[in-house]
Amino acid sequence: MPLLQGYSPATIGIAYCTATLVIMFSGIPIAFALGVVATIFMFLFMPRASVDTIAQNVYEELANVILLAIPLFILKGAAIGRSDAGKDLYSALHAWLHKVPGGLGVANTLACGLFAAMAGSSPATCSAIGSAGIPEMRKRGYSPGLAAGIIAAGGTLGILLPPSVTMLLYAVAAEVSLGKLFLAGIGPGLLLIVLFALYASWKFSREKRQALAAVQRGEKAKNAAILHEDHYTLRQKISMVAWVMPFVTILAGVMVVLYAGYATPSETAGVGAILALLVIGVMYGVWRPKRLMPILTGTMRESSMLLLIIGFSLLFSYVMSYLHISQSAAMWLTSLGLSRWELLSAILLFVVVLGFFLPPVSIILMTAPIILPPLKAAGFDLIWFGVVMTIVMEMGLIHPPVGLNLFVIKNIAPDISLSTVMWGALPFVGLMFVGVVLICFFPQIAMFLPSLVS
Repeated sequence: MPLLQGYSPATIGIAYCTATLVIMFSGIPIAFALGVVATIFMFLFMPRASVDTIAQNVYEELANVILLAIPLFILKGAAIGRSDAGKDLYSALHAWLHKVPGGLGVANTLACGLFAAMAGSSPATCSAIGSAGIPEMRKRGYSPGLAAGIIAAGGTLGILLPPSVTMLLYAVAAEVSLGKLFLAGIGPGLLLIVLFALYASWKFSREKRQALAAVQRGEKAKNAAILHEDHYTLRQKISMVAWVMPFVTILAGVMVVLYAGYATPSETAGVGAILALLVIGVMYGVWRPKRLMPILTGTMRESSMLLLIIGFSLLFSYVMSYLHISQSAAMWLTSLGLSRWELLSAILLFVVVLGFFLPPVSIILMTAPIILPPLKAAGFDLIWFGVVMTIVMEMGLIHPPVGLNLFVIKNIAPDISLSTVMWGALPFVGLMFVGVVLICFFPQIAMFLPSLVS
């Protein structure tokens, strides 16, 4: 029998949430914090025999073949991210867009989007594109905040544009089609790219007008370099495009194989990883063990971390379900009598608050048992909600106090203060909110492509 009996699910649930927050803020890694809380409550409130099933439960959850795609996607992203692919992609886009107002900022936004689709990782996108893009933008007169904000926001596209590890985990938690979820992320991803590019162009034009006015007044503008214009020959442009085409071909090939039904997500992830390794080996000479080992060890480290979080998060969710915490929370949400849009707003606000402290992976696995049943009962499509939730979690990557991309930018541009990075990223948080509102009013932005697949 359990050590403690007679407590209501509400009381146990409050204790469960409080214990989780206390242990997480103690500094214990997220995976072990979740595992410790789940194990303690199994000892206290569940039959003693259930403790013997901990290893079995964790193993069975990790034995899901869909999760095999995670280390393979990470390997593909690491292979591309640790080569000069990001720099070359950015240079090619800049050469073709330099005549557009704010073309360098637009090029960085597009480069982030394309690289995110190839790598599937927000930090990797920030690091790969930002290491080349931020110095170039600043050299050409862009303000430090604008340069940092463009890269920080563009990097968030790594968890929205397919293939996305975050979406993969949502598909497992929500039990929805991964292929349709990937397709649903394309339209909103393109929408955010357009919004980011328009803002970058408008902000650049404003800064350029200020610099031009200062020069006309005979003053020395701090960002006079913004008035400089680059020139490229057609031959240079074509040679740059030819250099990045293999990576775009890998992306297109993987997506075609996946959506044509020739392979499962795990198989396409494996094909993409192998092709990425072959391309960087041929184009950048990354085939010697000395250069390959950082890629392989980095992949193993990140994959192990994610899989531990997944395993213990699912154990955490199992205990919540057994003790009727998630069911009681879902019933409480339903009993509030909120309209469907009020319910959605309350849940998204809850996700935003969690984004202050937790990464997207943890948010999905911890909240799915609680928030998905009421949303499904209210008539929301869980694939559509997966896209909306992903965008809201993207906000968490670039808003304080714990926006991961902000710290990545600070690491690759140490001379830009963290406060400047934060203020530069905040307008993009507003643009993401606009994107969420548009997708709520026009759900076909997300659902058009999935509707074409039977």
